[in-house]
Amino acid sequence: MRVLPLLPVLVAMFLAGCQSPPTPEPEAPYDVLIRGGTVYDGSGRPPFVGDVALRGDKIVSVGALAGRKARREVDARGLAVAPGFINMLSWANESLLEDGRSQSDLRQGVTLEVLGEGESMGPLNAEMKRLMTAEQGDITYPVTWTTLGGYLEELEHRGVSCNVASFVGATTVRIHEIGHTDRAPTPAELVRMRQLVREAMEEGALGVASALIYAPAFYAKTDELIALAKVAAEYDGLYISHLRSEGNAFIPALDEIITIAREARVRAEIYHLKAAGRPNWAKLDAALARIEMARATGLSLTADMYCYTAGATGLDAAMPPWVQEGGYREWAGRLQDPALRDRVKREMGAPADTWENFFVAAGSPTNILLVGFKSAALKPLTGKSLAEVAQIRGKSAEETAMDLVIEDGSRVETIYFLMSEENVRREIRLPWVSFDSDAASLAPEGAFLKSNPHPRAYGNFARLLGKYVRDEKLIPLEEAIRRLTRFPAETLRLDRRGRLNPGCFADVVVFDPATIQDHATYERPHQYSTGVVHVFVNGVQVLRDGGHTGAKPGRFVRGPGWNPSRR
Repeated sequence: MRVLPLLPVLVAMFLAGCQSPPTPEPEAPYDVLIRGGTVYDGSGRPPFVGDVALRGDKIVSVGALAGRKARREVDARGLAVAPGFINMLSWANESLLEDGRSQSDLRQGVTLEVLGEGESMGPLNAEMKRLMTAEQGDITYPVTWTTLGGYLEELEHRGVSCNVASFVGATTVRIHEIGHTDRAPTPAELVRMRQLVREAMEEGALGVASALIYAPAFYAKTDELIALAKVAAEYDGLYISHLRSEGNAFIPALDEIITIAREARVRAEIYHLKAAGRPNWAKLDAALARIEMARATGLSLTADMYCYTAGATGLDAAMPPWVQEGGYREWAGRLQDPALRDRVKREMGAPADTWENFFVAAGSPTNILLVGFKSAALKPLTGKSLAEVAQIRGKSAEETAMDLVIEDGSRVETIYFLMSEENVRREIRLPWVSFDSDAASLAPEGAFLKSNPHPRAYGNFARLLGKYVRDEKLIPLEEAIRRLTRFPAETLRLDRRGRLNPGCFADVVVFDPATIQDHATYERPHQYSTGVVHVFVNGVQVLRDGGHTGAKPGRFVRGPGWNPSRR
């Protein structure tokens, strides 16, 4: 593992504490004084009753501030006061372009959306821009940017209520240079891919991300990923990955990320840790043992998760990668070839170790919900299981899935029931696991109502704090808040985020631990969580008494490699 020079380590420690050199406080009043709340500072230590003072975009004082004045006071008696929560895997890429209020997450206390699971919103070439425009569904927008930094700056310019950050996608840089073909990059292409990662890191990317069950990411070999991760490591960035398998090949996939971390000398994280498919649930023991062993040898290996037993992706996860080579048009074309169609049907129905087969992992087509269609003609099927639609059409589930991909002009958004509730509870207890929604940030209105999201889009963080912390007492509240705030902030090497300390940015959530609750279900997913009372982002109140203020003070939060001269 790479040993950092002493000075950067000291700087990182300074930033993690958010402490400024002691200076006398000015006599001018605070802008905001949050009075009398139970303060959870993000450290994981027990809370205390006190006050939190904000001036401008910073926290300036925390403690007993009786007698001090503020332009505005917020009564937090009986409520928890914590740093804003960090969503370690967000798909708000497009939803924030449609509606910058970020309401489904904001109303759960999320103040930072971390984007970029394998595919990021840049860098783009002309063909990628064309495809991004042509493949838009319910949400449409002009693609006015080229780089990842340009996209995040565009969000900031449009106005967003939350902060935003992103990884650069290993898939994205691969498509930029190779397209959707199944081959290794040439030496020259790999040089250009590494340069794209370098440029993104200097723009402020958090690291490089992969999502290896999907084509064309599936076609990348381990050495290609090591080469990209080495660039991220130069900037103390993170390599983060949706593993090549969370099912039949779960353990070899874990070995791959451990190999990448060691060979690239990079810190690494596992996206949405899980053992997928009933036959694989028992593999969690061996998986956790491998991770703990790697951590014990000094490897920086962490993970994140969502608090549900179902995942959400597309019907592409039910079909072999070879049929998807070349992108959607070639995929749909092959599905119309009778011979290839028969082969796909056979492979969909057979357990596989060489690719991640969610059709088999779900156990039955009744455990596969169809939740997002691009075609107006197919939208009436939203919320039905693949088994129901197959019965309506009088075809097998495999044939129906292929037909839907062809008819919809998309991969079709899909929910798969894959995981064990017992395993979810075990993972929540792990001190090196943070949390994610793996979903967009939505509102029950407009274009968002045209599809059904996974309920995690509206409920993941409230579900953690309500169901698993308050009701089931799996972990103490102060530990849950640490893993929603300081822990992911330190993992991402964020500057002055994730703690309630003087000098930190004023991202603050005030919530009621006794009432916080998720309400979204698979049948009725467009339902806000309740219990979050106030939220501040960069010192500006965006949620007041549970209602959105309309403010959009969110910023592009840059990673450790940011080079200001690139702006």
